[in-house]
Amino acid sequence: MASSHSSSPVPQASSSDVFFKKEVDSAKHIRPVQSLPDVCPKEPTGDSHSLCDAPSLVADQHRWTIYHSKVNLPAALNDPRLAKRESDFFTKTWGLDFVDTEVTPSFYLPQISKEHFAMYQQEISQREKIHERCKTICPPKDTFDRTLLLTPDKSRTDLEQVPKIFLKPDFALEDPLTFNSVLPWSHFNTAGGKGNRDAASSKLLQEKLSHYLDIVEVNIAHQISLRSEAFFHAMTSQHELQDYLKKTSKAVKMLRDKIAQIDKVMCEGSLHILRLALTRNNCVKVYNKLKLMATVHQTQPTVQVLLSTSEYVGALDLIATTQEVLQQELQGIHSFRHLGSQLCELEKLIDKMMIAEFSTYSHSDLNRPLEDDCQILEEERLVSLIFGLLKQRKLNFLEIYGEEMIITAKNIIKQCVINTVSQIEEIDTEVVVKLADQMRLMNFPQWFDLLKDIFSKFTVFLQRVKATLNIVRSVVLSVLDKNQRTRELEETSEQKNAAKDSSVDTEVAYLTHEGMFISDAFSEGELPPGITDTTSQRNASPSSEPCSSDSVSEPECTTDSSSSKEQISSLTPGGVELMVSEDMKLTDLELGKLANSIQELLYNASDICHDRSVKFLMARAKDGFLEKLNSSEFVALSRLMETFILDTEQICGRKSMSLRGALQSQANKFVNRFHEERKTKLSLLLENERWKQAEVPAEFQDLVDSITDGKIALPEKKCGAVEERKPADFLIVEGQPYAVVGTVLLLIRIILEYCQCVDNIPSVTTDMLTRLSDLLKYFNSRSCQLVLGAGALQIVGLKTITTKNLALSSRCLQLIVHYIPVIRAHFEARLQPKQYSMLRHFDHITKDYHDHIAEISAKLVAIMDNLFDKLLSKYEVKAPVPSTCFRNICKQMAKMHEAIYELLPEEQTQILFLRINASYKIHMKRQLSHLNVVNDGGPQNGLVTADVAFYTGNLQALKGLKDLDLNMAEIWEQKR
Repeated sequence: MASSHSSSPVPQASSSDVFFKKEVDSAKHIRPVQSLPDVCPKEPTGDSHSLCDAPSLVADQHRWTIYHSKVNLPAALNDPRLAKRESDFFTKTWGLDFVDTEVTPSFYLPQISKEHFAMYQQEISQREKIHERCKTICPPKDTFDRTLLLTPDKSRTDLEQVPKIFLKPDFALEDPLTFNSVLPWSHFNTAGGKGNRDAASSKLLQEKLSHYLDIVEVNIAHQISLRSEAFFHAMTSQHELQDYLKKTSKAVKMLRDKIAQIDKVMCEGSLHILRLALTRNNCVKVYNKLKLMATVHQTQPTVQVLLSTSEYVGALDLIATTQEVLQQELQGIHSFRHLGSQLCELEKLIDKMMIAEFSTYSHSDLNRPLEDDCQILEEERLVSLIFGLLKQRKLNFLEIYGEEMIITAKNIIKQCVINTVSQIEEIDTEVVVKLADQMRLMNFPQWFDLLKDIFSKFTVFLQRVKATLNIVRSVVLSVLDKNQRTRELEETSEQKNAAKDSSVDTEVAYLTHEGMFISDAFSEGELPPGITDTTSQRNASPSSEPCSSDSVSEPECTTDSSSSKEQISSLTPGGVELMVSEDMKLTDLELGKLANSIQELLYNASDICHDRSVKFLMARAKDGFLEKLNSSEFVALSRLMETFILDTEQICGRKSMSLRGALQSQANKFVNRFHEERKTKLSLLLENERWKQAEVPAEFQDLVDSITDGKIALPEKKCGAVEERKPADFLIVEGQPYAVVGTVLLLIRIILEYCQCVDNIPSVTTDMLTRLSDLLKYFNSRSCQLVLGAGALQIVGLKTITTKNLALSSRCLQLIVHYIPVIRAHFEARLQPKQYSMLRHFDHITKDYHDHIAEISAKLVAIMDNLFDKLLSKYEVKAPVPSTCFRNICKQMAKMHEAIYELLPEEQTQILFLRINASYKIHMKRQLSHLNVVNDGGPQNGLVTADVAFYTGNLQALKGLKDLDLNMAEIWEQKR
């Protein structure tokens, strides 16, 4: 209670608080507040400062402290400094300062009056009433100890004067009810003007309490006197107890001496050896730690040396190892506090250097002379760069290589054009500045050589790109293989460790005075290297430098970061050994995506070459240059492009459609021009054809002879040999003579050119098929218009269409029909199965040609039919025999035979004359019926028989009609 009132409510000023200082200065006239002395010492509260002031049981056991003081309660309550007893309880207990002290009001607390508690009193009054009512209903249990009533009568009578509240075991003056009961405030209230009476009440209360205290003390003394014999007995036994303690102390001293001797003889030496072993281990660890610090101190110079030789992987490994050592073994060392951040910055610098180095390497590799036979430039340097980039997860280096490929492809074409233009004297580079314009001034042989040079350079370029990407892919696959092996090793080691952990002894090791485990001094040599603490094994240089001669032992010269990392070796396609370290932290998914990106980059290289080639072709095709090429030139261009396309597909493994599409586009234009030229040529030939039998030059016979076994191929021209051979009258095809016109000979050659073009340019097979079918249809329809339709009379200027013209036209059509199956088989062998439906065009053409041939045959029969109708309608049965009519008929039949016999084959001639004879019989029968001449053996019958015999004899006398069965008996009507 005293301590609670000892603190002053006045705010203490500080040197930094100007406000308080000013207020204190202004209140200097006020008497300083004196703190009240504490009767009891403060107990420790847990504060470090208060704890340090408490007495020590070890150091202060023989020194007097405040805890040794013993003062009785009346002496503490009676102030000896006062001359007389004061009337106030608090004045007597705490001194005069308690009443006379003026308390300075606080500057931060408001003035509190009764009005501030009015609201609280109103709220609590109802609850107080309820509480008092509850107390009356359920009074508290009286816990007064009734044993005191067993004391003698006088003591009991005295103790009964003491209120029971003081004898309760739970007496607590801090309880407001207890305090109000013991010290009623009504005795201290001087505000009502009743000072003398209240002072007397306070004095009476003080005397009453003192009386109670005296009663208690007298009873306590009485109780002690009743037990005096026990006290004297205790004093008597104290001497005996002292003797026992002396003997016990002497025995303990002897025991301690013996234990000290045993400790000195048996334990101290062994423990000293153990301590020396621990000390030696600690010294070795300190030495290794210092050696490791010296090595780490050389990290930055070593990294600079490695970077000067482009050893990026070694530099990164050294930085990673050093970072690991700093975090694990050298953590907290003040001298290395900035080294970690410096190494991080150095690592970022290495990243930028590797990207720049790879960009430089890509430029040097792709832009070196293409005539160089070496496909891979500095393979070891490339492998080192790739490993470094993979280690740092810089997986965008393929984008750099792809951009460099595009630039290189542009430069290849540009350089080829410059080299070619510089060798052509006809091109004035000063007048024509642009390379595209200079290129357009080249003729086809010059431009073709330029294109061939570009294709060859692109082929070498793709081979180099493939070789470089194969090296990159081998590095990526080796890392992927390492990941798989590492995963297998980890699974195996986990199984071994699980089996080993089950057998580990779990005994508790004892601590020495140095705080180390004694068993640690020997456990390191017994455990396997993989289980030994890494802090006692890291001694070697992170840069794998050899150990110095002053090292303790060879196993301690290696660190876990260098010796425990497994390295897997493999070989690149170029023969460079790949050493894959364990710290490649790339997942299998990332490595798989990177491998696919490498393959896609190779595909992109092929696409780049094809795209640049397409642009080169389109630049030359702007003025229609490619469309004006003849067949041989375009075939040579097509073969060159097809060869380049196949080469790139073989190198890169994928078809690029850009160049093939450009070739197809140009081929379609070529096919259109090719077809239009030949169709125009055929149209001009037909418009000037007089439909007379033409001589067959030897070259055309050779052309037909070259078509053997259904294989169509244009024969090579033989210089000089063709001029010595005379032209033939007929074209011999498989032993059969064909009389043809000149247009058909050229048509056969045109057809073979179509077939040959399909062989040279397979991509235009379908277009050529439709164009050729269109050409054959055009020839059929146009020849029909000119011959059967008599269009040649106006166009060519023929006087009439003779039977010879008709027969020659039929024979020409038969020649074309003979070759249609050969042409069909030629195209069928070059079409895809899904394109076989296009072959139906040849079936339609064959049918049209057969219909045309049949129409010509019908026309020849119709000519003779008109002749028979004209002559036999004037026939009269009279002398002479043979009659003039039959003489004219036989003459016309002989002319017909003479006109067609050499043109048409014998079988076709016989069939034609059989049809003519059938027409003759019809007209003869009609005329005889009109003349009423019957087969009755009369004179008329004889005359008719003689004329018919003349007709039959003359007809059978013609060549090829000798065995013709005319059966002339059908002309007679049988009358009975």
